[in-house]
Amino acid sequence: MARPVAVITGASSGLGMVFARKLAPRHDLVLVARRGDRLEALAAELRGQCGSEVTVLAADLTDQSGLAIVAERIATEPELALLVNNAGFGARGFFWESDLDDQDRMHRLHITAILRLSHAALKTMVPKNSGAIINVASVAAFVRRSGSVSYGATKTWITTFTEGIYVELKTIESSVKVQALCPGFTFTDFHDTIKVKRSDMAAPALWLRADFVVDESLKALASGRLFVVPGWRYKLIVGVLSILPIRLRLFFEAAGTKRKYGATQRRR
Repeated sequence: MARPVAVITGASSGLGMVFARKLAPRHDLVLVARRGDRLEALAAELRGQCGSEVTVLAADLTDQSGLAIVAERIATEPELALLVNNAGFGARGFFWESDLDDQDRMHRLHITAILRLSHAALKTMVPKNSGAIINVASVAAFVRRSGSVSYGATKTWITTFTEGIYVELKTIESSVKVQALCPGFTFTDFHDTIKVKRSDMAAPALWLRADFVVDESLKALASGRLFVVPGWRYKLIVGVLSILPIRLRLFFEAAGTKRKYGATQRRR
């Protein structure tokens, strides 16, 4: 009997790699990232440990040809059960001082890629009335931080886009599920690669384990919850920010961040 297939972007590290390990016992996988060597190593691990059929697609989703290949693979997968849109990267520095190409790539990866891959998946899932999409957003979707304008803006788009799809699916009483996963600071190599000390970013109590974030996501997916904010501290932060008057929220956002120079960037 064919196993359900999960497609995971940004699977070469971080949350994407954890999703792959968590899903492999019960799914066949399609792993997508730029770094093919790391994907092959992960695929060999999962085949050996879980007996999964694992397909590797080394593709740059900011490139139209790479994105088209992955979209076509999703659209033609008869056993597609889950798409995890996890690929992303961050850039640091004031917007006007940053590299415009980096900003453009971020919008292509966080917005265009998710739009096209979600469209391909839903074209398959909706007629079958089954399947799910997890779009990895961030707590940054709800709070602005100096030095990461495009990151916050694109993550906000992800939450809004996912909510809109959720409403459409409810309109037709579809069983297909969508989720916007909104973690806070998480222990991955994200901050190591852009050479930022974790202690400069947030207090130790605010850092989450990647396996905890993924467990919270998959648990919530089973119940069909739309927004998933792992960790009680982040739930509290998002809840408070959502009820603050705009002027007060803007005051705290501006006061709570410092100017950071350099637009180093990291991709997942």
